Amino acid sequence: MSSHHVVIVGGGFGGLEAAHGLAGARITIIDRRNHHLFQPLLYQAATASLAPSEIAWPIRHLLRKRKDVTTLLAAVTGIDKAARLVLLDGGEAIAYDTLVLATGARHAYFGRDEWAAHAPGLKTLEDATNIRGKILLAFEMAERELDPELRAALLTFVIIGGGPTGVELAGTIAELAHQNLRKDFRNFDPRAARVVLIEAGPRVLPSFRESLSAYACRALEKLGVEVRLGQPVRECDAQGVVFNETRLRARTIIWAAGVQASSAALWLNAQADRARRIKVEADLSVTGHPEIFVIGDTATIDAWHGEPVPGIAPAAKQQGRHVARTIMARLRGDHRVRPFRYKHAGSLATIGKRAAVIDFGWIRLTGWLAWWVWGIAHIYFLIGLRNRFAVAMNWLWIYATGNRSARLITRPAGE
Repeated sequence: MSSHHVVIVGGGFGGLEAAHGLAGARITIIDRRNHHLFQPLLYQAATASLAPSEIAWPIRHLLRKRKDVTTLLAAVTGIDKAARLVLLDGGEAIAYDTLVLATGARHAYFGRDEWAAHAPGLKTLEDATNIRGKILLAFEMAERELDPELRAALLTFVIIGGGPTGVELAGTIAELAHQNLRKDFRNFDPRAARVVLIEAGPRVLPSFRESLSAYACRALEKLGVEVRLGQPVRECDAQGVVFNETRLRARTIIWAAGVQASSAALWLNAQADRARRIKVEADLSVTGHPEIFVIGDTATIDAWHGEPVPGIAPAAKQQGRHVARTIMARLRGDHRVRPFRYKHAGSLATIGKRAAVIDFGWIRLTGWLAWWVWGIAHIYFLIGLRNRFAVAMNWLWIYATGNRSARLITRPAGE
């Protein structure tokens, strides 16, 4: 085996794709969590459609056949570029010859970080189980609440942000309340629940064509979602939100309005944009440090017909493959710069269990047909036959019966 050591920080789509594409080097993957997460379906874990174990897999297991790969469960605290060291919690340091940063992104509250306590975002399994608990607990508390106004607040669910995550969350929560739970409670009617989607811009799904955005808005309203466009949230606290000079009392608020990259730019002291994404060179390397690559949500590059590459899983995977090919070429003595070019396969979003919007460029689909195409595409990209079968059976069961089997509230003892 080559003595060249490649360190990959992050076991997400980009990091794993880079590892899979490398051979002939010693590889170390470092991640704060022991699992790889299929983020496109994370909202389904948050809304009791899927169990967390169906969308996440241990990184060690995924790479168990790769004897050239070592996996470390650790948090990175910094990078010493001069000494080529990755600094870990506990004072350890890992030396590298080539470094790949694929550390992803977290929620961005646009300078109002105090909102995080009241409006959690959705990026990790912990976020999903927390949000699932908040949603289900709201119904349980409503069953015991005698005050009509307090019960109404418990049954009001606010989603801030009209991108794909916000739209998918709003549609699924509306179905859960208005259809799946309608026979489960005795002291109130779950169909009285309000699901309010608030978007500061003029339309939902702004990255889609206007016709598809309009369809998504109509589909949400058909499910009973109240869509508020052009109305940015001005205040957010434990009692609810303020938008358009109106206070809406709500006990469950979910943030889907923005993200910011990890601390990688601070580790490298590199130039970054407002979302803390590192501005990389044409080959995805860091300026002045060709041995360091940055990919996925941690990077920004205008490599999509002159436009920024979107922060989605297919883009991260393409970047991971590109970096792996570049490193392999360098190991063969070929140090030519290989510019990255993103190939967009299409945009997809689902609205509940019977509607979706798909834009492949050459064809656009809406409705139930789009939902089936969306489902097949996501099942295809899941890891392992068992997971694909389990998710497919779950979706078919929900589609046919409306029953969501993952309606569990899990909280620490005594909470």
